[in-house]
Amino acid sequence: MEQNNEYPLLRTIDSPEDLRKLSLAQLEPLADELRNYLIHSVSEIGGHFAAGLGTIELTIALHYVFNTPTEKLVWDVGHQCYPHKILTGRRDQIGTIRQKNGLTPFLKRAESEYDAFGAGHSSTSISAALGMAIAAKREGSGRRSVAIIGDGGMTAGLAYEALNHAGALDVNLLVVLNDNDMSISPNVGALSSYFARIMSGKIYTTVHEGGKKVLNKFPPIWDLASRAEKHVKGMVTPGTFFEELGFNYIGPISGHDLPTMLKVMTNLKQVNGPCLLHVVTKKGKGYALAEADPVKYHGVTPFDPKTGIVASKSKSGPTYTSIFSDWLCDMAALDERLVGITPAMREGSGLVKFSERYPERYFDVGIAEQHSVTVAAGMACDGLKPVVAIYSTFLQRAYDQMLHDVVIQDLPVLFALDRAGLVGPDGPTHNGSFDFTFMRCLPNIVIMAPADENECRQMLYTGFLLKGPASVRYPRGNGPGVTVEKDMKALPIGKAEVKRAGHKLAFFAFGTMVTPSLANAEELDATVINMRFVKPLDEEMILEIGATHDLLVTVEENAVQGGAGSAINEVLLANKISKQVLNIGLPDRFIEHGSREEMLEDAGLDKAGIRKQVEFFFGNALLQSTTRRKAVV
Repeated sequence: MEQNNEYPLLRTIDSPEDLRKLSLAQLEPLADELRNYLIHSVSEIGGHFAAGLGTIELTIALHYVFNTPTEKLVWDVGHQCYPHKILTGRRDQIGTIRQKNGLTPFLKRAESEYDAFGAGHSSTSISAALGMAIAAKREGSGRRSVAIIGDGGMTAGLAYEALNHAGALDVNLLVVLNDNDMSISPNVGALSSYFARIMSGKIYTTVHEGGKKVLNKFPPIWDLASRAEKHVKGMVTPGTFFEELGFNYIGPISGHDLPTMLKVMTNLKQVNGPCLLHVVTKKGKGYALAEADPVKYHGVTPFDPKTGIVASKSKSGPTYTSIFSDWLCDMAALDERLVGITPAMREGSGLVKFSERYPERYFDVGIAEQHSVTVAAGMACDGLKPVVAIYSTFLQRAYDQMLHDVVIQDLPVLFALDRAGLVGPDGPTHNGSFDFTFMRCLPNIVIMAPADENECRQMLYTGFLLKGPASVRYPRGNGPGVTVEKDMKALPIGKAEVKRAGHKLAFFAFGTMVTPSLANAEELDATVINMRFVKPLDEEMILEIGATHDLLVTVEENAVQGGAGSAINEVLLANKISKQVLNIGLPDRFIEHGSREEMLEDAGLDKAGIRKQVEFFFGNALLQSTTRRKAVV
């Protein structure tokens, strides 16, 4: 891609310092090159797409005006940061993004000095940039800190907590509100609608300019009208809200108008105190198909940039997300009390079909995980049966609400945890590594992990019928490929099942780890128990297997510390059963991005990795068992 003259300006930019050597007249041609480079790069490798297309000019302006990396740019989430990576010395590596040993999918301090703050979850930028601005003031450096947050990120409470704090401080913080009327799913909420109405206010602009020309001829009347305008404007423009918080509000301006942004940002560098610059951008800008459908083109697999046809996936069969989607609609048809809730992840969590069939029972609360859980609790108090569809990693943000508002009150809220375990290209910020650990210590809750697609459907039904809180966690992507039964049957609570009977060695497997455990068991003549429930555990089964087997292995796609294996250890210890026990799970480190298969291999949770750990831990005891079995045969 770099061997021809297609990108004459872009290929000279190896750092923002090179960018700042360009003339103002060269910046718009650079923006065209950068946009084309991004389109062709992502079409070859896949990745986050539409958001970056919308921030091309904004990224150039920020790095041109601010002396990065001395002055800090703190990007929210990271979906919008591919242009930032390209301009900060990673142009030639962009083809490795989201691949094993390649560039990280979001922002990572260890990857570049220009990544001022690591990000994966939304709405952290203002808090982080404020912290940096406070540090700059204490050291007397005068350097600026800039937070770039999308309007979708403004639906989260954390953003407002930061704004409320920043407005009361005399620090040089600039917040850039990237208003593109989109996060991932279409934005919801009063603030988003408010901004949209103001942005479309051509009548206001026309009347303002026309009145100004006429009334300027009559100074007393113009003065009265000007003061009246300020009061009227204060009632209708978003600037009033931010100014009341203590910010100097500027905007809205076009986020694709480079000359205007450069002029405004240069002026803002001279303004002391917290400022908010409101820019309006178009998600997917410059690629018509992405502009028309920014949700579809938010994250893409490799595609033909001419036609936009997305390459077909290699795996067939339903994903766990689609299993949940079908179950939710089927269950809603059976029980009118069911309501579906998501924190801005309608597509990712599989609620599109439900939202279309039952719009009055569908609630997207925005990027507000805490609120999603507590509003569900309120619904449950008054007779509804809420299902909160949320990624495992995002539920971490609402842990207090889960504990305080749902579990303590023993309310019937079903948590459908998508993306549990290792997620693949999105990496450690999105891995669902800890939900067994942080949930199993809570009283009242039932925790389930399906081994296959059909079990996922039946567990969702089981959890929905309960009179208290329940959780079903399932991974990203496809299952082992079993037939999904249309009929729904409640599972007996806390009961495991024997998947294979063997001798001496036994696997207690949870969820996704049943399949690789079975694959190893055939070669080791091991017993495999599909535990199904993390809480309550099938203690009777654990004690029976503990009494009849010498070597015990627990396997889970969750952190070992405090996880499901630890729960089995506690049962054995409490009942004074002393056996050799190996706990296999996610190691005590963060697993870096790659394909899901590569991540499982890295964590030692594929078939070969599990076998290696078993053989190393049990050593001669396992060898003797295997040799003895072969001799008998």
